[in-house]
Amino acid sequence: MPGPVRVFAEHQPTTSIVNALRGLLTQQPVGAEIWTALGWCFGVLILAYAFATLIYRRKQRG
Repeated sequence: MPGPVRVFAEHQPTTSIVNALRGLLTQQPVGAEIWTALGWCFGVLILAYAFATLIYRRKQRG
């Protein structure tokens, strides 16, 4: 696997979110996994907001 793809595959958001949720639902300690999951969620939210705003502004102009 190429370098950037390998890094993303090793640190993808799905695994950390699922592991954090599994730990929370089974009342097990989640450790730092919760912060990784929240970071990914926040990052995806920011990107989606920026993308949606960009599309909205383009449609308003024309």
